Amino acid sequence: MSQRKNKKVYYHLPGLFEFYELYCAFLPLYKEHREYFYDWCEISSIYGSPADCLWGGGRAGFGSDNPEEVLKLTQEYGISARLTFSNSLLRKEHLTDKKCNILCKMFEEVGEKRNGVIVHSDLLLKYLETNYPKLYFVSSTTKVLTDFNEFLQEVKKEDFRYVVPDFRLNKAFDKLNMLSEQEKNKVEFLCNECCWFGCKDRKQCYEIVSRKNLGEMIPDHKCNSPDAKEGYRFSKAMKNPGFISANDIKKIYLPMGFENFKIEGRGLGSALVLEFLLYYMVKPEYQICVREEVYLDNMLDLF
Repeated sequence: MSQRKNKKVYYHLPGLFEFYELYCAFLPLYKEHREYFYDWCEISSIYGSPADCLWGGGRAGFGSDNPEEVLKLTQEYGISARLTFSNSLLRKEHLTDKKCNILCKMFEEVGEKRNGVIVHSDLLLKYLETNYPKLYFVSSTTKVLTDFNEFLQEVKKEDFRYVVPDFRLNKAFDKLNMLSEQEKNKVEFLCNECCWFGCKDRKQCYEIVSRKNLGEMIPDHKCNSPDAKEGYRFSKAMKNPGFISANDIKKIYLPMGFENFKIEGRGLGSALVLEFLLYYMVKPEYQICVREEVYLDNMLDLF
């Protein structure tokens, strides 16, 4: 493994719109009490989408529908805002959607910190590159890139600043370590996936979300995981073979040259997302301080 000293870990966090209130309470602590946080990591971006976005995918958006407030918050703290527009089933007629175009125009023009879009559809990618060239683009994990060669081809595409592989490639260290430095800088690992490692329906699950965002009245995806009834549990995710712990990031991935890590959780409650933030970013002795500050915010409804 190549040693890279004095490098930072950059986290990409869930819930730009969905957990706006949580970040209103958390980001001031991140700025004013850096002693609470590991000095080897920073928040690079927060991703998400408001409700009823035709281009949305991955998870159905919810939460704050005021993009002006969202952008003001991220710009204040020097954090990139990403729109999750990873619908995989878009057609040409969908590209004129008014709400999504207004959001892209707004995100492209705001502030010094460049904003981005997480995309799946090649059709949408080409449209955005033509019409909103100031945005950067992230290849979505909803593509379910489990074949390493397919993932590598995605990394080589100049269209993308980052590529999120399927979580089942997280521990393919022999192959990952063969990437060039430039290629490693583009890889963004999904850390805390709880999905069954043997799942063969992941792409279908994402497609159902895409169909729902297009307005189709279809049943929810029925998960065939052996313990699907339990829902998401962080303790279960930690036992997943693809799980990347905070210690793994510092001791394995960072020395290998990987700096970008995505935390999932847009479809979960804000209380659980807070636990992710504490685990990955906050020193153990200060986690109670952050919990107290956040939970004592009477305006924040954690669940």
